[in-house]
Amino acid sequence: MIRFISKNALILAAVALICVAILGIVNQLSQPRIQQQLLLSRLALLQEVLPERADVKTLLADCVLITDAEALGRPTAQAVYRWRDAGQLQAYVLETTAPDGYSGNIDLLVAISPQGQVLGTRVLNHQETPGLGDKIESRRSDWIFSFSGKDATEVNQARWAVKKDGGDFDQFTGATITPRAIVNAVYRTAQFVQQHPELASLSANCEARQ
Repeated sequence: MIRFISKNALILAAVALICVAILGIVNQLSQPRIQQQLLLSRLALLQEVLPERADVKTLLADCVLITDAEALGRPTAQAVYRWRDAGQLQAYVLETTAPDGYSGNIDLLVAISPQGQVLGTRVLNHQETPGLGDKIESRRSDWIFSFSGKDATEVNQARWAVKKDGGDFDQFTGATITPRAIVNAVYRTAQFVQQHPELASLSANCEARQ
């Protein structure tokens, strides 16, 4: 009886090892394809917040990782891509976070000129309430497009608020916290860009994120 149990145990162990090996091989084979899909997705998002003429592929090699929890909303490093046209810096595209969303962090991608004009904004990730807070998604409403072309400077700081707070941006019925958090995050990010002109000359170090 003991020999029978031991034999079955060995068979099960062998089968388990074979399954693990197969999964490992499948994972290795599929990893390049997964990475390629992630890369294409990132390029598509970068293109959405920049003018059509922007060659977003060049941004991947012109990127720095910055940690500034107060300005960018996270205690971990966020990517700052730099768009240059004919050698001249035209805009930064930053990963930034609104940490005070109704249901937690709202991750954003924001394109901003060195002078503080917002070129485009998109939501990368959020946990906001379906049917209310999810109107921040471009596929749900056009609200996120309202940032494009706006100047986020100290002179017009008062306008960077939802209308309920005396600003220019619409709030959602029953969900003011979500748009308020994003408006504040985009403004903070634009201020960060204007206060740190050295971002243009920092050595690229985003290779690990590609």
